[in-house]
Amino acid sequence: MTLWKAAAAALISLATLGAHAAYPEKPIRLVIGFPAGGPLDQHARLLSERLQAVLGQPIVIDYKAGAGGTVGAQEVMKSAPDGYTLMLANTGVMVINPALYGKLPYQTLRDFTPIARSAMQPLALLVNPKVPVLSLKDFMDYARARPGQVNYGSAGNGGISHLVPEMFKSATGLFMVHIPYRGSAPAFTDLMAGQVQFMAESIPQAAAYHKQGKVRALAVTSRERNPALPDIPTVMESGLKDFEVVGFYGFLAPANLPRDVRDRLSDAFRQVLTSPEIRNRMITQGADPAFLGAEDFAKFLAAEMPRWAEAVKKSGAKLD
Repeated sequence: MTLWKAAAAALISLATLGAHAAYPEKPIRLVIGFPAGGPLDQHARLLSERLQAVLGQPIVIDYKAGAGGTVGAQEVMKSAPDGYTLMLANTGVMVINPALYGKLPYQTLRDFTPIARSAMQPLALLVNPKVPVLSLKDFMDYARARPGQVNYGSAGNGGISHLVPEMFKSATGLFMVHIPYRGSAPAFTDLMAGQVQFMAESIPQAAAYHKQGKVRALAVTSRERNPALPDIPTVMESGLKDFEVVGFYGFLAPANLPRDVRDRLSDAFRQVLTSPEIRNRMITQGADPAFLGAEDFAKFLAAEMPRWAEAVKKSGAKLD
């Protein structure tokens, strides 16, 4: 390389470093692939105010709903890798959709830069209160004695509320019939009415209906008991020793994000998630604070993908 070319390359490198060092210099767009008002929106709003204070720039939430989060993910994938477009995604978008959709426009590990995992979200296993069981073991005995007669509802084919009961069926050998709905609200309505007898749902809704006596929570799917349902045992406490199935929330950027920008963002999320106030408010929303930095989050995604792909395969779910 000639002397002038080497000097030019050095100047470009220094200019790039200076630009990154100043990051961020303008508002950051946070894309959510679901409508406003849902769990991801609540999570984003909880973190965004503190994140703005750490980064010194506004966080603008942009809803790109459709196809189970796929529309939002594709929007982010096509954006410039400059740190000004981020995505808040969940288990479905990042690790279930790649196995569920036959023609998915993105690949999780190729098209995105993991920034930070922010939370884990356990589910509760629920029954209609008229089902004559008081524990998960009782329910397993009840369902085993009635193969094919127990129905379970979900928010739709291939979602986490479908796949967790499928994992439960695989772990127990039970034969239950899946009844998919268009969203969790109609599934809950039929669970409370007794049209379906069993369901897996995120903690906030589950805890609210359990405390009202409209459903009965039998177990939670996390390793430890959940503060929102402190008297409800885990599935592992109930006899299935290796059963731990928990969803997650995480932040990602387009692929090829410069490392220094990635690390700046990852550290900002670390600062936000160490706040006792934020952690306590997350818990009341049913999400367990569970920060992972960029590299560990990438490893986590790589490990989760085959696990959920196997669950999708066993369920027989497939979407185009």
